[in-house]
Amino acid sequence: MNPDDEYTAYVSGRLPWLRRVAYLLCQDWHRADDLVQSAITRLYVKWRRARAADDLDAYVRVILVRVFLAEQRGGWFSRVRVTDAPPAAPAPRQNHDLAMDLRRALAAVPPRQRATLVLRFHCDLSVEQTAHVLGCSTGTVKSQTARGLAALRARLGPSYSHESPRHLTHTEER
Repeated sequence: MNPDDEYTAYVSGRLPWLRRVAYLLCQDWHRADDLVQSAITRLYVKWRRARAADDLDAYVRVILVRVFLAEQRGGWFSRVRVTDAPPAAPAPRQNHDLAMDLRRALAAVPPRQRATLVLRFHCDLSVEQTAHVLGCSTGTVKSQTARGLAALRARLGPSYSHESPRHLTHTEER
């Protein structure tokens, strides 16, 4: 199989996974598609090196997270949401499910902390793997994880502390 066919087969098979990870990072499906497009474009440019990597998914995940973080540092465009009317008042908390509340709370977490939480808990990476993806020290990953979880707890309130402790606390280090 030639390199272009390998690239096409890989991207076609992993596209849904890439979109999910990108969505968790940016909380917007349209932006997620843009992030994925940028990431797979960079992957194509580096395909000869990438396909020799020990873990191709990890290699692509690094590209995706770095594209997200680069956009957060100072994009060349501004994002403006135009609406006809102010948003409706949120429904009472009991009518929301945990997943929606977690997504909203995650969207309010600063981008670097959000990336850390997504990598640690959605992608199930260790502290060391997360540090490698983000290009930082393990201490930074631990502090970003702690701050991100604290922000989630503050946003969600005490009513969720008993619902799903694995999603809101992290007591062990991998």
